[in-house]
Amino acid sequence: MYAQHNHWLVAWLQRRLGNRCDAADLAQDTFTRIWVSARTQAIEDIQEPRAYLTTVARRLLVNHLERRSLEQAYLASLHLLPQATVLSVEARAILLETLQELDALLDALPAKVRTAFLMSQLEGLSYEDIAAHMQLSVRTVTRYMAQGFRQCLLVMLER
Repeated sequence: MYAQHNHWLVAWLQRRLGNRCDAADLAQDTFTRIWVSARTQAIEDIQEPRAYLTTVARRLLVNHLERRSLEQAYLASLHLLPQATVLSVEARAILLETLQELDALLDALPAKVRTAFLMSQLEGLSYEDIAAHMQLSVRTVTRYMAQGFRQCLLVMLER
């Protein structure tokens, strides 16, 4: 599958990202994810490999774009700080490590849970607003938020 579809997948991702290096990385991540999941489904049984690759790659692309957006927002906020409060190299390294841990935490959440959690924590939306935007009940949003906070607690306890 890799030999047959890698070039096509990299080109597909490059059109969306505008960057060949990131496209190649995401293509590799896509094939890795498929290879890891091959324990539950035989790769040879996939009848439409490009459709399957597109689905997996699209999910990884969304995660990548969310991560990039978070990093850009952080860097933009640094430029707004007065020079005296700019973080040291060590503090930036710690903060970036924390952001990477946060990214891994968010990546472990189901897509709808992650979206609801980010809407609440980054955009400051109320549960009612999230429910209306995602066309869910407030009770479902509450459950999603509980999942998100539970995942945060698990990560904090592992530290």
